[in-house]
Amino acid sequence: MSSNPEGGAPAVRWSPANPHPLSQLKTELVWEGKYDEYGRRREVDPAALAMPMQRIETVDEPRQRAEAQGELDLFEKSVAGRKRDAFRNRLIWGDNKLVLASLLKEFKGRIDLIYIDPPFDVGADFTMDVPIGDGKETVEKDQSTLEMVAYRDMWGKGTDSYLHMMYERLSLMKELLSEKGSIYVHCDFRVNSHLRLILEDIFGSANFVNEIVWKRSDAKGDAAQGSKHYSRIQDSILFLRKSDGATWNPLYVPLSDEYVEGFYRYKDPDGRRWKMENMLGPGGAAKGNPVYEVLGVTRAWRYSRERMQQLLDSGRVVQTKPGNVPMEKRFLDESKGVQVGTWWDDISMLRGWSHEKIGYNTQKPETLLERILKASSSEGDLVADFFCGSGTTGAVAERLGRRWIMADLGRFAIHTSRKRLIELQRKLHEEGQPYRAFDVHNLGRYERQWWQKDRLQGAEEEHRRVVLEFFKAEPLAGAPSPLLHGRKAGAFCYVDAIDGLFTRQEARAVASAVAQAGGREVYCLAWEFEMELRQHCLALEAELGVRMKLIPIPREIMEKNRKSPPPFLEMALLEAEPVVSGPKGQRTVEVKLTKFLPSLAEVPGKELEALKERAVRSGFDFIDFWAVDFDWQPNQPFHHDWQDYRTRKDRSLKTVSDAVHTYAKPGKHTICVKVVDVFGCDTSTTLEVRV
Repeated sequence: MSSNPEGGAPAVRWSPANPHPLSQLKTELVWEGKYDEYGRRREVDPAALAMPMQRIETVDEPRQRAEAQGELDLFEKSVAGRKRDAFRNRLIWGDNKLVLASLLKEFKGRIDLIYIDPPFDVGADFTMDVPIGDGKETVEKDQSTLEMVAYRDMWGKGTDSYLHMMYERLSLMKELLSEKGSIYVHCDFRVNSHLRLILEDIFGSANFVNEIVWKRSDAKGDAAQGSKHYSRIQDSILFLRKSDGATWNPLYVPLSDEYVEGFYRYKDPDGRRWKMENMLGPGGAAKGNPVYEVLGVTRAWRYSRERMQQLLDSGRVVQTKPGNVPMEKRFLDESKGVQVGTWWDDISMLRGWSHEKIGYNTQKPETLLERILKASSSEGDLVADFFCGSGTTGAVAERLGRRWIMADLGRFAIHTSRKRLIELQRKLHEEGQPYRAFDVHNLGRYERQWWQKDRLQGAEEEHRRVVLEFFKAEPLAGAPSPLLHGRKAGAFCYVDAIDGLFTRQEARAVASAVAQAGGREVYCLAWEFEMELRQHCLALEAELGVRMKLIPIPREIMEKNRKSPPPFLEMALLEAEPVVSGPKGQRTVEVKLTKFLPSLAEVPGKELEALKERAVRSGFDFIDFWAVDFDWQPNQPFHHDWQDYRTRKDRSLKTVSDAVHTYAKPGKHTICVKVVDVFGCDTSTTLEVRV
């Protein structure tokens, strides 16, 4: 250390023995949240995130329909040898960070391929138009509260929070991948450079394989709108492997006509086209290629002497004149084509007229996923997509004989994927092709809080007061239970936590509290409800004698200076009746829908009044899908014995089932009817039938 010529503290002398801090820094991507206050890297703790999954549906459409119609023996004979195996694919609704952590116990190191297409547009508009009725009319679907909260959380601190969100999820995905596994991450110019650095951080730079460029659209002529950039017509797909042992199946595309004409210029007398191929060993003798004489020419060759002699004996060696280097004769009809590279311009975007288009904004073409699955997985491998959207990954995996797991936070995405996979099951069964059954799972509650809590200074009591005031309910002072918050017209009121997800566990606790207080009815007000909760509440009503009204909290209560109460709409109203026919002992049972009133909770406010009138007048127009479990058991998964649904091409919908269901045993049975509306929201009701 030397003295400072200007006085004051002595200057620091940096040296190998005392290196400057900057000299020891490594290259890495740093974002807010990557390190804690003490400079320690934040690790993802799967154990703290893992939650139990609830299986809420079993879907084996052809089998269950045959079973409902009393034709199971015929069905079993028709599918003998075609059911792939006992594995049941999984479609999971929930926050994918929790889903990933919850899957680790069973699937750590067992998933062979992951493809994800996460949101990557900070200004994305998640609303979409969905058809109602015959499809000539559409209605705008808003984000669900859960999706809106997740998106705000994802981009709350801009790029920092997005990167941390992706880092946590990608870290968990690596744990799920097998040693032969790979991951493909679909993104665009906004985040591809950031995601590549995160992926290399997690998987190691040596395991980065390719950046694939997909030409996803035609050139956009937006210069008239004032754009000052080249047309943005491509996406990036980042491809990494878990280890050197990752599955790789080279893929080829046909040779272009131009290439064929330019290179396959020669023809044999029988018309077979061929070209001449270089046989010299790359790098010569220095690279270990064998040196020997062929047709008077001594060189370092790419083939061994034995292989070269085979080519000579079969007439596959061509020498244009003595002394010229011999060439190999390659026939066009033996060519595999050209190996697929990293520029994918041969896979078209989904056009409006595409037969596979199902009206989901971010849907990708099946040919894109087919290429990825064929290259990086084999038949029987397990493929996963944790931002599954419209379910393209699962649909392609099913067709190609792969097992699959898909997850999404969006209720509409889960509904869209379920319907798509049921349709595929039917198609494969009709074509005599094998398929696997799948289950739909719920996963716990979404734990994050959002900006509204900040506005209320974190006071849950203030949140309840505001909700009850707008609901025109009286706050309950000295309540017999902390779960009973108010009263309205003789019924108790329960207000769930700010942005809470009202779960089946909470429903049981609330119903028990109401029963113990001598009540017979309760309004359950919440921002979001667990999937299939209505079905669970039906079982609670039968068990405890408490009617449960599920009321979504309207977003309008968040508006500043709002005084008048917005409409509080109960979750969809569904009524149906059994239709029994035939003589005693041979009776068949069908279900007839008699009334449906959608909740309209995800309709933008500007359209609500007009749609309320339409819904009262023709509620069936809002039904997108309905299914029947003819022998429903409380607290058991819903079994699809029969279903009908609208498609993009066929907008018709039956209002009476045609399952021709028969019961093996006479007596009283419970039927459960489930309806999913055009917004992806479900409701259920039960019917008693005696045969």
